[in-house]
Amino acid sequence: MVEVEVTQDKVTVNVLGMDRILSLREQVTVDLSDITEIALAEVDLRPPWVRAPGAFFPGVIAAGTYRGRRRKEFWDTRFGGRAIRIDLAGTEFTRIVVDVADPDLALEELTSAVAA
Repeated sequence: MVEVEVTQDKVTVNVLGMDRILSLREQVTVDLSDITEIALAEVDLRPPWVRAPGAFFPGVIAAGTYRGRRRKEFWDTRFGGRAIRIDLAGTEFTRIVVDVADPDLALEELTSAVAA
């Protein structure tokens, strides 16, 4: 699970607990201006095939950095329906998919921040 922190011009995704070890990352920070879309992650959404570094157990957890055709994504989800998807342009990552405690609240905060 992660904690999403929104400041004036940045979004920081802080990785919590054991997921820090599984994803091999403590946080991801992006500019609000790099966000192109924010939504609940689709139930059937899966990461690209090349994992480097991170952990993946099919249907259980995806945590870490995943690469695909012209894509670099950060994932930290247990596929339980609590994930949000943040699509990006002009930054290190092209997508972030993470579980949050309250997906609706996180979407509301991010959408408001991007719109401002």
